[in-house]
Amino acid sequence: MNRHPGINRRHFLKSTALATGVAMVSGLKGLSAAERPEVVNPRATSGDQRHEPNWDEQLTLTVGQNSGDLTGKTDKAIQAAVDYVARLGGGTVHVLPGEYKFDNGIQLPSSVRLKGSGQETVFIKNAIKQTKLAEDSDWYDQEVTFKPGHGFRVGDGVCLTVQNPHNGSQTVLTRTLVARSGDRFKLDRALRENYWKMGKPQALSLFSMIQCDHVDHIEISDLVLDGNRANNPNLNGNYGGNIFAQDCHTITVRNVESRNYNGDGFSWQICHDVVVENLHSHHNADLGLHPGSGSQRPIIRNCKLEENNIGIFFCWGVRFGLAEGNEINACGQSGISVGHRDMHNLITKNRISNCGQYGILFRPERGEGFTGDHNRVEHNELINNGAKQPLGIDIQGLTAHLQIVNNKLVDDRGMNDSIGIQIGSETNEIELVNNTFTGFTTDVKRLA
Repeated sequence: MNRHPGINRRHFLKSTALATGVAMVSGLKGLSAAERPEVVNPRATSGDQRHEPNWDEQLTLTVGQNSGDLTGKTDKAIQAAVDYVARLGGGTVHVLPGEYKFDNGIQLPSSVRLKGSGQETVFIKNAIKQTKLAEDSDWYDQEVTFKPGHGFRVGDGVCLTVQNPHNGSQTVLTRTLVARSGDRFKLDRALRENYWKMGKPQALSLFSMIQCDHVDHIEISDLVLDGNRANNPNLNGNYGGNIFAQDCHTITVRNVESRNYNGDGFSWQICHDVVVENLHSHHNADLGLHPGSGSQRPIIRNCKLEENNIGIFFCWGVRFGLAEGNEINACGQSGISVGHRDMHNLITKNRISNCGQYGILFRPERGEGFTGDHNRVEHNELINNGAKQPLGIDIQGLTAHLQIVNNKLVDDRGMNDSIGIQIGSETNEIELVNNTFTGFTTDVKRLA
């Protein structure tokens, strides 16, 4: 007799099977996830860009003024070599000694190493050419018309500026002239902006000496870049520099001298895993090094940065970076500047001296949530910074969660009102530990 009329044998078996299945699945879920086998001894496989054999040799082309695989004295010979090497999947372009005159920058493709012969290989920018646009060009156009007498030629790099007719701001584009009929030139890319005569559009022969756009695995080494600052107007570091990179990753710049650019020595924007070592950036109008918007994990090590306006400028959202062992001297404003959401960076073992306003500046930015927080400054030497108002480190705005540890701050000029570290009234959680001060009127000043 069934004592429980609501339960029959078939229902019981179904329930048991379901419970057993749930238990088995739960047991499987409890196991740790498996790892796929490690890749060893990879082969060159079509479409696989992640794993490649470590080849003993790739193509190397030499460029020289009188000898080499390619010969020439301008940017064109170097660009031809770069493009040839890139077509074969990458390799090295070795530029032999000489002074090479540039009417356009070198556009580096992925997987190319551009190597000079040390101080004997010099890339120098030619003097400015400029003119006004004679005709309107719309945003979808890929051509512009210059006023006569401009001096531009096919192959030249050009910077196009105009006052935006919609909001009054300035629009800046960099392009290459690729074809012409008289004063009418085709561009390598469409404008994507309106260049109307009402906005007073201009064309200037401004460009980056080395340009990297949406590329990866680049190396630049053992050469000198001269921007010919005396004969060229300024190009903002958001658009160019002696070296300029946009939306790239895995770039190494080593043993390069970057000088006399009317702008930045090296600017990189939204570029990740950039390594800069033993670079001498000096006498540039703006920034010696410009790790720019959104760039992750930059390493700046053993560089010499002299007589720029700012030595290292952490721009917007630069994170998990390292600035180590750099010598920064006589920059017009600050040795190192940190600001808009630049976080989790380590600034260590640098020597910063004789800068015009600050040794290190933490900028005020727009307010809470915008400042450069969670950074660490340790084992640096800051000497005689601030020409009129001696000031080693200035922490402004709502900057928070800084560690300032084991730094040596010195001012031996005997000036009045000298300050080692100044902490703004709205800052929060600024930790000062084991810093030493010599020669200051006030070691640490906390603003009310």
